[in-house]
Amino acid sequence: MVGFKNRYMVVEVFLDPNRDLVGDDPIIITQFNVSKAIKDSILVNFGECGLASSLGSFQVKYVNPITKVCIIRASREEYQKVWSSITMVRSIGNCPVLFNLLDLSGSIKACKNAALKCDELKFEQYKLIVGARLSADATQQMQNCLDKIKVLEH
Repeated sequence: MVGFKNRYMVVEVFLDPNRDLVGDDPIIITQFNVSKAIKDSILVNFGECGLASSLGSFQVKYVNPITKVCIIRASREEYQKVWSSITMVRSIGNCPVLFNLLDLSGSIKACKNAALKCDELKFEQYKLIVGARLSADATQQMQNCLDKIKVLEH
């Protein structure tokens, strides 16, 4: 029996810093938000048939709401369609965003290691910027995210 071949993409979400804040409602990046934005982009750019062919293995496996790093799974046959749709996403909710592909891999283990390394580097940078104002809650939240990615499997 041949295993189902997937591609895993590590992407980073950049929120537009120049956006007009309508109230104090910051967007929270979640698996649902990212998945919906990508599926909508596939539908707009490739139609219903393109969306249906992509949905077989498409899944947002991991999202870190602090560092905004995500792992996305797509089938080997459809990953280029998903990747191009990701680059065409311009907003999540009402918040303008950009996606940046950091790593593309055929295994979840390699992608997990790349995402973990990126998360750790971004959190170190975050700690330097925030300095003494870093709360224990933020540190615990980040540790929870790192623990979550370490146990990520198919």
